[in-house]
Amino acid sequence: MSLSLHKRAPERGFTMIEVAVAMAVLTVGLVSMALLMTNTLASTNESRFLSLASTLASEKLEDLDRWAFDDPQVAVTSGSTAGSLTADIVQNVTVGAVTVSVNYYDFISLGADQGTYSETLSGLDPGGKTLYTTTSHAPNGQITITTSANAPALIAFKRRWVIEKDTPIAAVRRITVLVTSQDPTVRPPVTFQMSMVRP
Repeated sequence: MSLSLHKRAPERGFTMIEVAVAMAVLTVGLVSMALLMTNTLASTNESRFLSLASTLASEKLEDLDRWAFDDPQVAVTSGSTAGSLTADIVQNVTVGAVTVSVNYYDFISLGADQGTYSETLSGLDPGGKTLYTTTSHAPNGQITITTSANAPALIAFKRRWVIEKDTPIAAVRRITVLVTSQDPTVRPPVTFQMSMVRP
């Protein structure tokens, strides 16, 4: 008999180095997958807020388009603009013999109930204190209006608008609405701006 028949076959298995390399590759793969999931969730949240912002800008432009040409809500009585996209403006506007306090900004908050949203306007009471009037719209069509001295707790968006007289041509007004998210989880904040021209 030959000696080669009695030789033992080498044992098969993993060395510690092979195990460490495999664990490192697995760890890199899992960390990459976690980062991908985090980025996907952030992008989805940002897309949702951007979609809501565009809807809210369009809705405010439609609201402002409903006012008559000579209504204080859309009139520019002093200078070439009314309102601002960078500051919360409330000013008294006089058209004819009527003077009205006009807000050029508001807050939109999304309710805890699915589909409920609220629109809040601020104004001054006769004593000069700020009051917040909130109109809540429920999915079933119910509308609730409340007034409070306290600002709304859940502000998801702020809308500001400016009305420019004789822009881009004479005898028309350009109305621009800027919607900015106020949710701290969306960084940088989502902003959406939309304009329309009307007589």
